[in-house]
Amino acid sequence: MYSRITTIDRHILDQQRRFPSATGELTSLLYDMALAAKIIARETTRAGLAGILGSTETSNTYGEQQQKLDVFADQVIFRMNDHTERLCAMASEEHEDLLEIPAHYGTGKYVLLYDPLDGSTNIDVNVSIGTIFAIHRKVSTGGRGTLQDVLQPASHLVAAGYVIYGSSTMMVYSTGQGVHGFTLDPSMGEFLLSHEDIRIPEPPKFFSANLGYEHVWSEGIRRYTRWLQGLGEPPRSPLGQRYIGSMVSDFHRNLLQGGVFYYPADAAGSRQYGKLRLMFEAQAFAYLAYHAGGACSDGLGPILDIQPHHLHQRVPVFVGNRDLVARAEDFIHRYDDEWMAVYRPYRERQPDL
Repeated sequence: MYSRITTIDRHILDQQRRFPSATGELTSLLYDMALAAKIIARETTRAGLAGILGSTETSNTYGEQQQKLDVFADQVIFRMNDHTERLCAMASEEHEDLLEIPAHYGTGKYVLLYDPLDGSTNIDVNVSIGTIFAIHRKVSTGGRGTLQDVLQPASHLVAAGYVIYGSSTMMVYSTGQGVHGFTLDPSMGEFLLSHEDIRIPEPPKFFSANLGYEHVWSEGIRRYTRWLQGLGEPPRSPLGQRYIGSMVSDFHRNLLQGGVFYYPADAAGSRQYGKLRLMFEAQAFAYLAYHAGGACSDGLGPILDIQPHHLHQRVPVFVGNRDLVARAEDFIHRYDDEWMAVYRPYRERQPDL
């Protein structure tokens, strides 16, 4: 007897049949992201042979030097979706402005946000990297997408997910009805359901943070870190510390094994508002964590509730088991009044439409 094999295509279609509000356009859009992931996975596994390791001579909108695979992945995702008439616009971490659908193609009722290769500085040393995506429904009038369609809270997302390229390639996504993971079988060229209805487990095992920046963290974050290590109050058993430097990889481990990933703001200096990108990283993970029974916060409240004001807005992130995220908020509210006074007005700014 063979156990039932469920491809990602079949699973997405089954989800659509179960929920009448789901649309064929969204189903097809998820198919396209899965196909783009297969193409990117093919290149990441043979990058050294294909001559696309290393950096380019260009920088992205954040002033970061682009890797060759960054550029390749960005182009694959755009070209996979620019002509399908399912999207009214796209936005990529690699580009300063909205990516408009070419004028000779029709438009649709969704907006795609994506980070083509998260953790791309790890590419040359063969460490796991990933793709992040999030999908909003169009809210503006007219055929073409606008910033109004993009600058929506994560609570308005209709789908989000990521792909991790490592010892195996895995795609994890949610449309609000559970979080599901699919592993790419290279012999079949198919994503097969391997992790159905993922829930962040209890008790948590790990915390993930770059302790090299601890000297610029606020008092509350330093106390929170000591608490996670079992050294603070109230008493708790220490968690193991794991940090890869690719948010996809760190989130993925904690999603499957329990824990918290955090990248806080600096107490002062250039990163008082955080480093990670709200639209291209934090929104997707906030949505996935919530639907896996966890939480995601910027230290003041849920990232799901933040009204974005800028396409490349930055944000502190604490994501994982619900109680660990709540404890981070507690330490910040007790010890970090000065930082909160700086960050809160930034968080509550009105959108730049």
